[in-house]
Amino acid sequence: MELSKSLATGLIIAASLLGGCASNHTQDQAQAYSQDTGASAAVVDTSDPRDPFEPVNREIWDFNWDVLDAYILRPITVTYVTVMPQPARTGLVNITDNLQEPANFLNNMFQGKVDDGLDSLARFLINTTVGLVGTFDVASKIGIERKREQFGETLAVWGLDTGPFLMLPFLGPSDPRSFTGDYVDGFAFPMSLLEGSVNLARIGISVLETRAQLLDQEAQLEQSVDDYAFVKNAYFENLEFRVTDGKSGDKAIDDEQLDDFADFEAMLEGNDFDSYEEASEETVEESTDSEDASAEDSEKAKLKEKDAKSEDGKQRKSNK
Repeated sequence: MELSKSLATGLIIAASLLGGCASNHTQDQAQAYSQDTGASAAVVDTSDPRDPFEPVNREIWDFNWDVLDAYILRPITVTYVTVMPQPARTGLVNITDNLQEPANFLNNMFQGKVDDGLDSLARFLINTTVGLVGTFDVASKIGIERKREQFGETLAVWGLDTGPFLMLPFLGPSDPRSFTGDYVDGFAFPMSLLEGSVNLARIGISVLETRAQLLDQEAQLEQSVDDYAFVKNAYFENLEFRVTDGKSGDKAIDDEQLDDFADFEAMLEGNDFDSYEEASEETVEESTDSEDASAEDSEKAKLKEKDAKSEDGKQRKSNK
């Protein structure tokens, strides 16, 4: 336990130091990466201020995706999904989620979300007792939904930036703020009490379930022009979505749309609506009159044709 804490602390300090000197070495790293791998400047774009370590991150991403995932994580995940019954998987996920509820409670309170914090506390008490140590999500059944919050999100609410994007070996995409938040959340009860095989089992279940959710998205990743950039952008979008509680996806309405909406709203009020209704009725009446006239002309043409045929028949009889 002490070794893992020391390692995590070292990684945090290293990320902070690297963040301070990134701007001085980014171009040198990019040039070295291009010379070693033959990558073009179009592929390695170091202009993203979120990713000053892009050349190094790309190397780690290739190792994670082409080696670790392809030969280890994905085969294990496919076997896990195939062999493990869905009810058992759901129960394991519920247990791991229930262990995080006290951390959710604290982070919601730190962010000033008192009601959500109380919901997290109530979920932990209900699911731990009635739900058999969290195996069954009884709280959701009675309408108390999960309010997941991490300490990294709390730091974001307090105004701390993410820092540079990090592609960590084995762990995947991250950033100093999120990495620090995950480390701090690990001290919350009852996760701080988990040691040895129990803690490894919790981590393993979380990793496998997370990877299982990505199986259906592999085609989208493989079809992307730049899989590394795709993952990075998706990571930041998801992070922003969680920090803002889903509000980052709201789209602003431009002036033209506002004008169109104002015209439409005015049309539905008072005389404008009456004028619109009258114009619609006149249009319908004109259309009906036109259809009636066309039908009448068609009927007259048929009668003339019938009379012509009759006269022609009479003429033939007279000639005979």
